[in-house]
Amino acid sequence: MTARPRVAVVVGNPKPRSRTLGAATLLARELSGEEPDLTVDLAELGPALLDWSSAVVADLVEAVGEADLVVVACPTYKATYTGLLKLFLDRFGAGTGLRGVAVPLMLGAGPAHALAPELTLRPVLTELGATVPVRGLYVLDQHHDDPAAYADWLATARPRVAALLDPAPHLALHPHLPTGAPA
Repeated sequence: MTARPRVAVVVGNPKPRSRTLGAATLLARELSGEEPDLTVDLAELGPALLDWSSAVVADLVEAVGEADLVVVACPTYKATYTGLLKLFLDRFGAGTGLRGVAVPLMLGAGPAHALAPELTLRPVLTELGATVPVRGLYVLDQHHDDPAAYADWLATARPRVAALLDPAPHLALHPHLPTGAPA
């Protein structure tokens, strides 16, 4: 029996309790089958994000870094992610800050910036050490709460993410490997 993966959601929308938060929570739930263990709504941290001595922000960075699955969500601003999200991501060490699976999610008003998650957010998450097994997801704002807007992406993403979160199939094939060892 494997332990339930730790799931975190990080939302870089400057508006607290935003549609982006709802979309990220929906996606985390669809990928893990559970509610997220940790939700970081960066708008609620305010000036603490600018204070490099903030213990609250440091604790959140540590908890997100240790999560097995992190949905990193943001509205699309000027074809990229927000400065608020950048302030938080700047706290992570290169190559080691994020140790789990990350999923980039961006919302936007129209299809013109549909590549933003792939071109701007995915490379940053990879640089910080996360495994990003699927393309980033872009959802139109007007469909943020419509499960159909996620269905095709989830059909591809769900099995890939699940395979990375559950080491049991690899251990069944290689029972001599210690838990956590690559197959």
